[in-house]
Amino acid sequence: MTSNAQSTEAASFTKFFTPEVASYFIAGGCAGAASRTVVSPLERLKIIQQVQPQSSSHQYKGVWRSLVRMWQEEGFRGYMRGNGINCLRIVPYSAVQFTTYEQLKKWFTQQGTRELDTPKRLASGALAGITSVCSTYPLDLVRARLSIATASIPVSVQPNTKPILSSSEALRAGYHTAARTSNYTAAEMTIWGMTLKIMREEGGIRGLYRGLIATAVGVAPYVGINFAAYELLRGILTPPGQSSVPRKLACGALAGSISQTLTYPFDVLRRKMQVTGMKSSGLGIQYTGAFDALRGIIRKEGIRGLYRGLWPNLLKVAPSIATSFFTYELVKDFLVPS
Repeated sequence: MTSNAQSTEAASFTKFFTPEVASYFIAGGCAGAASRTVVSPLERLKIIQQVQPQSSSHQYKGVWRSLVRMWQEEGFRGYMRGNGINCLRIVPYSAVQFTTYEQLKKWFTQQGTRELDTPKRLASGALAGITSVCSTYPLDLVRARLSIATASIPVSVQPNTKPILSSSEALRAGYHTAARTSNYTAAEMTIWGMTLKIMREEGGIRGLYRGLIATAVGVAPYVGINFAAYELLRGILTPPGQSSVPRKLACGALAGSISQTLTYPFDVLRRKMQVTGMKSSGLGIQYTGAFDALRGIIRKEGIRGLYRGLWPNLLKVAPSIATSFFTYELVKDFLVPS
């Protein structure tokens, strides 16, 4: 009986995880790693600009100036800060997303017997986005914490209180990363160390899922629009016989820019929720939930606060999504030639 049950389970797994599905999974993982590494400096800058206090003379302002400042303070390692865990997160995230999307398209069209219209593409993308983000969310939160942990974001000070610093410490605190790293030990600046720190200070496993609802709500329309826009643009810009590399990259860049702009406020809410319990950051961010964060941002910064960091993010999204879709199709076609 046991051997028969095991044989049945093995047969079911083999039936689902076909070479075609495996190609989706591998191609999706490669696409994610390639796309995020290409834009790692802009990804980190976006996170810093989203969470830094608004009222400060030492903000990261301007894309080029901020990138130069990041290089001066931390060098090349500053550009790649958090990219290791970002790739560790994005490989399974992207693999699950592309695989789920391809399988849902088949399910909605009953293995290709029905037309795949825009609503079906949107639904497939939205469900794929939710599935992928729920499966890798703790890694995303830890990556966000590592990205801002060493950035020289000025701390928030309570009214009528002043930190006591020497002149040299005050100068470093305003301009240099080294002044901020004293809040963290070397062990806490690793993936595992930051994970343990979050669990220890923010309520255990629950702390690793802070902001999940806001993220899922934002990811669903983002991924849905992204996939639907890409396939729509492919039909327009890459007709048969004109499927060149520049045209494919243009489709991905436009699709990513459209979807990210429309859903960007959800991304800001996600980052705010992810750092709200970060005791060592000095950011002064404390929200009880996504709606509280939304009200707080609008009250303090207005609607404009929901779009902080949008410009560097758009500079990031275009090459990132273009690289992602191009790499996915390239690897998939290599593994399973059509």
